[in-house]
Amino acid sequence: MASEVSNPGNTSQRNGMAAHTPTILLRRDEVEALLSPTRCIVAVEDAFRKAALGEVPAPAILGMHARDGSFHVKAGLLETDSPYFAAKVNANFPQNAARFGLPTIQGAVLLFDGTNGRLLAVMDSMALTALRTAAATAVAAKHLSRASSATVLICGCGAQALAQLKALLCVRSPSRFFAFDLDAAKATAFAAVAEIALGVSVAPVEDLQARMLESDIVITCTTSKKAFVTSAMVRPGTFIAAVGADHEDKQAIASELMVRAKVVADVKEQACRIGDLHHAISDGIMRAADVYAELGEIVAGLKAAREGDQEVTIFDSTGTGLQDVAAAIAVYRRALQEGRGNGYPLA
Repeated sequence: MASEVSNPGNTSQRNGMAAHTPTILLRRDEVEALLSPTRCIVAVEDAFRKAALGEVPAPAILGMHARDGSFHVKAGLLETDSPYFAAKVNANFPQNAARFGLPTIQGAVLLFDGTNGRLLAVMDSMALTALRTAAATAVAAKHLSRASSATVLICGCGAQALAQLKALLCVRSPSRFFAFDLDAAKATAFAAVAEIALGVSVAPVEDLQARMLESDIVITCTTSKKAFVTSAMVRPGTFIAAVGADHEDKQAIASELMVRAKVVADVKEQACRIGDLHHAISDGIMRAADVYAELGEIVAGLKAAREGDQEVTIFDSTGTGLQDVAAAIAVYRRALQEGRGNGYPLA
């Protein structure tokens, strides 16, 4: 699978083809069909490695709050077979399902040729965001969780949950699965979907602390604005992927647990501003210097990964434009190979 993602074929052919083909538009179902979890994991891991080795410029982010939600723009420049630039514009409105019957996250990714500025593709961002976020969790779990991890707990059973579990199963082989949501019906529904989609038996749970104490891997993918995972709930050796905090108001992990753990950020500066780490810093009990590493440093071998079975490790996942451009490139390449996507000449 790695060769399928990393071997782009003849560069001049790809550039020539892009120069004479219209911009392609890719729907959500097409993005999902073109971007397998394994393909996305390989692409995202490579992007983190390149970032740590100084081979790509720092990604950029812009955020704005709206009355009932927020908007953010994430951008990155990444060179694979040739340079690409991608900008993702996402709207995040947590009450959409209840109020309008719409997804929480909606948006689009624009992928450009980094050599001549040509707009190559416009693609749905909802599927791409879920897949690249889950891929980052899988990369972190591959390096920071115990290889023998047997029990997984998913906290938050919304749109991100299935992608997270599917990606995790590409790097670990747990045998027990728990699902928790404040809305018990969501946990039950997720369990049914996971059994059909992944062939695993997921137990919906209501006693979060008890199941947390049994779990080796915990993934928090909620929109919570108040920490609900405390130090007393986490046993030695646990790996936690803190996925939900993508702006400063969100929090899943209590500050005292952040202090106890080995904290690895996707982008340290960003996690200090908007991640779970932000709250520990605001509480005055952590500093940016207390972050053990960025994920790319571990992927590149610049920092050691897990150093003992008793370590509690936390991956503070705030989302980076490098993940978006890496995933978008993988989608675009596959679309060209398969002749997918409607073409729209813009000039």
